[in-house]
Amino acid sequence: MGGNELAKVEFDGESFSVDAALVARGFGVTPVLLRSLMRRGKIVSRCERGMGEDAGKHRLTFLYGVRRLRLLVDDAGNVITQEFDHGS
Repeated sequence: MGGNELAKVEFDGESFSVDAALVARGFGVTPVLLRSLMRRGKIVSRCERGMGEDAGKHRLTFLYGVRRLRLLVDDAGNVITQEFDHGS
């Protein structure tokens, strides 16, 4: 992951804003198509807040069919890890 991707996740203490290009690239679609798929409920997301040892970390998961993009992000919005699963 390049250093410029770190600035693409913003966290205001309550919610995250993720650059559509970052998620679109993970699924191999354009940002325009990504927004359309999200509006139609074809791509969904969820956020989990870490507790205990994982306090201060958040797991952002985007699901598109059997494919999954998962970002581990800290409280400052820095991407710690990015995982992509193509499904079976």
